[in-house]
Amino acid sequence: MNALSTNLAELHAAGRKALLPYITGGYPDVDTTVAILERIDPAHCAAVEIGIPFSDPIADGPVIQTSFSRALEAGFRLDDLLAAIKRRRDAIRIPLLAMVSYSIVYRREPRAFVTAIRDAGIDGMIVPDLALEEAEDLAAIGRAHDCPLVMMIAPTTSLERRAAIANLSGPFIYYQSLVGVTGERDQLPPDLTRQVAELGEQTGKPICVGFGIATPDHVRTVCGVADGAIVGSAIVRRINAAVDEGRSPAEAVGAFIEELAGGLS
Repeated sequence: MNALSTNLAELHAAGRKALLPYITGGYPDVDTTVAILERIDPAHCAAVEIGIPFSDPIADGPVIQTSFSRALEAGFRLDDLLAAIKRRRDAIRIPLLAMVSYSIVYRREPRAFVTAIRDAGIDGMIVPDLALEEAEDLAAIGRAHDCPLVMMIAPTTSLERRAAIANLSGPFIYYQSLVGVTGERDQLPPDLTRQVAELGEQTGKPICVGFGIATPDHVRTVCGVADGAIVGSAIVRRINAAVDEGRSPAEAVGAFIEELAGGLS
């Protein structure tokens, strides 16, 4: 198993919970992305999701959309990001996931895309706009290259589809706590605990929850039933603020992750 699969399996077996922070790749530049990745403490985090900027975001709220727009306007290129990660991969102590639109995967050709991200040191991928009916081929390519496809399940997903998605998804399931776009929320859905508990019983796989998680209390609630909490918009908002204010995004992210980690205890 690669680092992502090993890490999640060990955490799940030990009953330990973890954060999965999300950052926008190449924002504000690739060097800053690498600096953020190097700063993230694996004692608190199971993996980092790296969002690949795209001109037509799928389920991204305004905070992440802003970071995508800024990165693309600054000349973001995926190859530059992969090269930068590969150069510094030994200094990055945590598994990495690419979160990417299937349009990018398809344009590059799926096998070539998976080969490229794996060669850079990325350990898995999430493709939020990939339909279940079209996912089997990419999942097979991911397995062959030790770069598993992590799939998403929403509150509205039927029981039959949940089982089929779980069979393809590894090494964990991304449970989307809300219907709609990403973004910080004041409160999590009242049925979240029940939904995640039922999904865990049905699939037997580790479950990490994303969408709307923004505070240590949210992390505590989510990790009371799930294996991990995915935090995206709240982190990217701090990157946006650090860029606007001339502060270090890596320091801002590191400090916020330490704050969120208080919800793990």
